[in-house]
Amino acid sequence: MDYQELNYQQQSLPREQQLEAAQAFPVLMRKVYSWMAFALIITGLTAYTVATSETFISLLYAKPVVMWVLIAVELLLVFGLSAAINRLSLTVATLMFVIYSVINGAMLSSVFLIYQVGSVAKVFFITAGTFAAMSVFGYTTKSDLTSWGKILLMALIGLIIASVVNIFLKSSGLDLIVSYAGVLIFVGLVAYDTQKIKRMFLMAPDAGETMQKFALMGALSLYLDFINLFIHLLRILGDRRG
Repeated sequence: MDYQELNYQQQSLPREQQLEAAQAFPVLMRKVYSWMAFALIITGLTAYTVATSETFISLLYAKPVVMWVLIAVELLLVFGLSAAINRLSLTVATLMFVIYSVINGAMLSSVFLIYQVGSVAKVFFITAGTFAAMSVFGYTTKSDLTSWGKILLMALIGLIIASVVNIFLKSSGLDLIVSYAGVLIFVGLVAYDTQKIKRMFLMAPDAGETMQKFALMGALSLYLDFINLFIHLLRILGDRRG
């Protein structure tokens, strides 16, 4: 089910059900941000726990195969959620989201090893402020941000290619360019995704399980925007350990 289908469904609803749809909107938007915040808390706590445990650190970084397995599981979870969200129950989908948040936290534990804790906290709050500002913009703007989607997608593909190339080049200059470009791309994605989520839920027929699963996917999109924005800002503003 997509935005157009939801729009058609709501327009064909009786007046009483249209009222129910209007009441569903704030409920679903709260769920998006609640799930996103919950996932960020899980990720942060996991990252810090792993980073402060010699056992976990040795397990993760002593054998490269462990990292590759975690990356593979992360990809499977994200693509699995996206592809099968209509067939999954809300409980299973939520559990997959939580597991993804935990694994992503383990992967991000390296930030506490590379950067000073105070610097990580500072950049987190900068990210939170930037995210909030752009999400409010996406929510309140009267401009249609649909055209941003294709532009941002192409820019994101270019960013990924440049990042992969720089693994081999190891250019500090290119790394800085990629980081600044990443900030711009994910700032744009926060606004774009927020507006897309808002429009979808304005057309939601109710706040039942189906729509809550869409809210979960919205939370995943914004969570990924936040995490990537944080990583790129940290590369620019973070104070590395001596």
